[in-house]
Formats: sequence, C-alpha cells, structure tokens
Amino acid sequence: MVQIVISSARAGGLAEWVLMELQGEIEARYSTGLAGNLLGDLHYTTEGIPVLIVGHHILYGKIIHLEKPFAVLVKHTPGDQDCDELGRETGTRYLVTALIKDKILFKTRPKPIITSVPKKV
Repeated sequence: MVQIVISSARAGGLAEWVLMELQGEIEARYSTGLAGNLLGDLHYTTEGIPVLIVGHHILYGKIIHLEKPFAVLVKHTPGDQDCDELGRETGTRYLVTALIKDKILFKTRPKPIITSVPKKV
C-alpha cells in the first residue's frame, strides 16, 4: 500500500492563491521564456471587475468560484534528518502551502489602449 502524507505547515491558515485563465497564447518577446518575468498589471474597478493591462492592451475579466478547490503541494523527499522516533525513514511527504478557491477568467480578446492625441490646428 502506498501512503501519501499531506500536511500543513501554518497554524494560522493557508495562503490563498487565485488562478488566472486567459484565452489564446502568451508568447515571450525573447527566447528566455515567461518564468519569473512580469506579465502585466492586475487592477480591480470600483465594482470589483478585474482588469489586466498587458503592454498596450487591456482585458476585462470576471471572478469565478471553483466548485472543487485546488491545493498547492510541495514535494519533500526523505533525507538524513527525516526519520521517525525508531530511526526509520519516513518516506516522501507533501506539504500543502496554499489553496486555490477562485479563478479570474479573461475570455474576451484584448483591446488596444488608445489615448486621445490632440490634433494640431
């Protein structure tokens, strides 16, 4: 039988993350990829509508509550210090670091941000 140990490190509660879903593809300008890079600015209107600004484009979204929340897990493989009281290795453990209960859905195409440029007379 395989046992998977899942635990929580914080006593005060878990961090809450939000999942963001976009239509289409996001391509990096350079071949370095998107990991660790800034995607854009996320703002909320006074009515609570999420607004994402990516470069010269704006996207309007909506917040959707997930029926089944996701758990963010960190895998912890056994080492020298990971032994129980009898000196046996405890095995692989998973630590729950956050919960994802909501997602922000941007399903419309991005609109270009157009500023009003005064015409010279």
